Amino acid sequence: MIMKKTIILLTFCIITCSFFGQKLTHPTQLAEAAESIVDPTIWYDPSYVRIPYPNGDVDPKKGVCTDVVIRAYRVLGIDLQKEVHEDIRDNFDKYPIKKRWGKDTPDTNIDHRRVPNLMVFFSRHGEVLKITENGLDYKPGDIVCWDLGGGILHIGIVVRKGATGDRFMVIHNIGGGQVIEDCLFKWRIIGHYRYLGGR
Repeated sequence: MIMKKTIILLTFCIITCSFFGQKLTHPTQLAEAAESIVDPTIWYDPSYVRIPYPNGDVDPKKGVCTDVVIRAYRVLGIDLQKEVHEDIRDNFDKYPIKKRWGKDTPDTNIDHRRVPNLMVFFSRHGEVLKITENGLDYKPGDIVCWDLGGGILHIGIVVRKGATGDRFMVIHNIGGGQVIEDCLFKWRIIGHYRYLGGR
């Protein structure tokens, strides 16, 4: 049993390393990666914590909505912590860090874990897609951002069609773990992106 687990882990590492720093060839790769990290036991914890850089992560049993996106890309060898930090470092005034959080310098512990920063990053380095009320306009691998009201933003990844067939499901974490739900139009959509890696 231990040998089998070791082989599986080594295979995963080899596959991940072969992807590292590469662009995706199709957005469905992100959808598949997101489905691979579904875990309803993840505890929702928005605490600020110090994490390594690059490839840092919070406790794997904890996380927020942005961690779903970060972890899905990391399965494919794309480190949003590094990519977002480098873009903020080089283009600080493009991001809402000073205006929204009153900070004058980048912070590798938290910047990539904030929805407004990811929205800027995906707008700058990905494809900005139309916001519509047609569920079929949102494809597997698309990233969606919502305004929950009261200044609270949310993010998730479109993965696959739901039972009704007229829209796709989303993987996100809003307090019930990293789960897939039919929640695309539950809140007001404010961002719709496709990002295949790179800057």
